Amino acid sequence: MQSISKSAMIAVTAVVLAVIWQGCGTSAAHDEEAAKKTAAAAAPALETFPLQKGTLSSSIRIPGELTAFQRVDLYAKVSSFVKKLYVDVGSEVRTGQLLVTMEAPELNAQLAGAESRLKSQEAIYLSSKATYDRLLETSKTPGTVSQNDLDIAFAKQKSDLAQLDAAKAAYREISDTRNYLEIRAPFNGVISQRNVSAGAYVGPAGKGSDLPIFTLQEQRKLRLVVSVPEAYTGYLDNNSEVAFTVRAQPEATFKAKVARLSGALDEQLRAQRIEMDVANDDKKLLPGMVAEVAIPLSTGSDHAFVVPATAVLNSTRGVYVIKVVDGKAVWVPVRTGQSAEGQTEIYGDSLALNDVIVKTASEEIREGAPVNHRAVAAAK
Repeated sequence: MQSISKSAMIAVTAVVLAVIWQGCGTSAAHDEEAAKKTAAAAAPALETFPLQKGTLSSSIRIPGELTAFQRVDLYAKVSSFVKKLYVDVGSEVRTGQLLVTMEAPELNAQLAGAESRLKSQEAIYLSSKATYDRLLETSKTPGTVSQNDLDIAFAKQKSDLAQLDAAKAAYREISDTRNYLEIRAPFNGVISQRNVSAGAYVGPAGKGSDLPIFTLQEQRKLRLVVSVPEAYTGYLDNNSEVAFTVRAQPEATFKAKVARLSGALDEQLRAQRIEMDVANDDKKLLPGMVAEVAIPLSTGSDHAFVVPATAVLNSTRGVYVIKVVDGKAVWVPVRTGQSAEGQTEIYGDSLALNDVIVKTASEEIREGAPVNHRAVAAAK
């Protein structure tokens, strides 16, 4: 009996201790949860905003160059002396207008010789043709002319005709060469350079061949040439419009539309050459001016979310935004697009419209931590 009683007392004691221990553990757990809630409630409320889609419009400024739409250096094709200059630097010329005449006396002598040879060959051909025609007419009477004599006369006629054609070609060649003694304007434009004076020796064999006689540039229409870096080539197409300024007129802003894209990157600059056509009827712009071109960077994407730049967290683990789900912080990995005026485009598979995003992300906000937050009117 005494042994049973002692065992019962030990069992009762164990049960009591277990109950006390369980009560203490439950009380401690409740206390810890209450402490967390108290701490979360006591922490300052984080600003949040509903996630929305949008687009960013910004621009970059890169240097460009204004060049003449057409530009040509005019050289002398034949060795000659400058006889007379009809225009000078700054002269406006029209297509076909005479700019300079040159003289080469030996060409006149060559042309006269070619003309005499042409006339001589023409006379020889007419004689051989007449001989063949007479023999042909006589051969109609049987036994008067042998077939061999007739064939020889016919061959002589053909040979003289070929010689006549060669003489005509030689005459035309010298005549055309003499026409090079006059230089005419190939298009409307302005003479921007003149490098010779009357009496100068010019041509392929002279010192005058080092520099052109004239440089002609079209001024009423210009090209705006820009080398756009690889990262921004996707923002321009053949319908894009850009604005640009020049130092000579800082108060004026000019417009131009993209006309030509090279379609390839320069191997050294890693940039694409893009040309815009610029109307310049008032001649306020000059070829050779350096322009500052504003390239618009508007994506027009319907898939990007726009958030304040402060909402994007760049950590050692990657790029994240912090989303509030059921009162707890959830780190969501994202990809960023362009940024402008304190806002950034983000893309993410785990994002949806009206998700609650923390406006100022920080690594102090731990994954799964309770968040005390308040919504703001707009994400700015």
